Amino acid sequence: MTPVELSRTVLHAVRRAVDAGELSVAVPTRAVVAPPGPGGCGDYATSIALQLARPAGQTPVRVAEVLRPYLVGTDGITDVVLTGPGFLNISLDRAAAGVGLVGEILRRGARYGYAEQPDGRVVQLHCPRDLRAVVVAEASARLLRSQGALVRVTAEGFEDVWTSVLGVTVDAVGVAPAALPVNVRPVPVPASETADLMFLGRDAGRWALLHPAAHDRPRTGGEHLVQRESNPLFRVRYAHARARAATRNAADLGFTAEPGPVTGSGSGTPTRSGTPTGRATGTPTRSGTPAGSGTPNGPVTGSDTGTPTRSGTPTGPATGTPAGTVPTPLADAAPELLAALADHPRVLAAAAEHRAPDRLARHLVAVADAALPFLLTVLPRGGEKPSAAHRARLALAEAVGAVLAGGLDLLGIDAPDHL
Repeated sequence: MTPVELSRTVLHAVRRAVDAGELSVAVPTRAVVAPPGPGGCGDYATSIALQLARPAGQTPVRVAEVLRPYLVGTDGITDVVLTGPGFLNISLDRAAAGVGLVGEILRRGARYGYAEQPDGRVVQLHCPRDLRAVVVAEASARLLRSQGALVRVTAEGFEDVWTSVLGVTVDAVGVAPAALPVNVRPVPVPASETADLMFLGRDAGRWALLHPAAHDRPRTGGEHLVQRESNPLFRVRYAHARARAATRNAADLGFTAEPGPVTGSGSGTPTRSGTPTGRATGTPTRSGTPAGSGTPNGPVTGSDTGTPTRSGTPTGPATGTPAGTVPTPLADAAPELLAALADHPRVLAAAAEHRAPDRLARHLVAVADAALPFLLTVLPRGGEKPSAAHRARLALAEAVGAVLAGGLDLLGIDAPDHL
């Protein structure tokens, strides 16, 4: 069960309670579900009972008690616990929920988390003559459109070089009437650093402006071009490239993705050192990460999941957990990744609502960091034949690729299949 499906299930529970005469309220059009906060439990929590308490003329706890039986009996839900003033904490059948989530992402592709239809909102974003403000406004417009809004972006001033270097555009330029005040005003890039920002190019330049929160001053140095673990943009794009490589390698081995439980027999356990530590390469070291010499050794290609020799060149399928690393059981790593993927629609909605593309950028980093150790386990190793577990892992890897590609596209950043 995906978060969208769970939201619909909560609304259906409200409708059933109304039909049974236990609640006298208008059924809302939306029920927010999110990971539980402090004091909560389970996989998701909803405040629907607090939302309905006043119109129902009952306490939130009483409304939650009415709704709980309608949720407990639903397929895919294993338990519902009341906490605090009336929060409903929902535990899901994780195996079934994971399969449904991956299937939903593969079905929607890069548009996973988008609204299914326009919602009728018309939003006007107006920014000053400032490069960062224009880039943030454009990215915010992309996010708002993904959530069904009709958006128009205007600026009080604009320079053509912003389009040629960073690919940013607006719908109109000029001083707006008093009725349309500036409503996008992040901390600007100092004039003395504008040339450094332009030197970064489109992808790194946009990331430098969008990754920090609006109230933080952006960094415009060359750290955004360094292809190392310390660079969040590199980690996101590297995870995407590895996910795409897994699909290519699986095709060479004659199997395709099929959503299913990711645990079970298969390609071993990921390690905690699954994130890249060297310069952009597809050549893993003994820990399964790019070599740290600072010299590129090649693209992420069909051989990028092999077992490295002492010289760092892959020669065949991986045969075990590297020495000196702390193994992370796959059963523990996959739920963290699934949770990050499941949170993607909520993050898109929140980033759009608050005009905060930085929320999406940080979420993509979290997805990549959760995915990198897992991606080392997708393909068979040694003489192992592809199994249902491998097909399920490949499906999850393809879901990761779809989420990262879709998220980067909303930020106006390219997601290359090779690094």
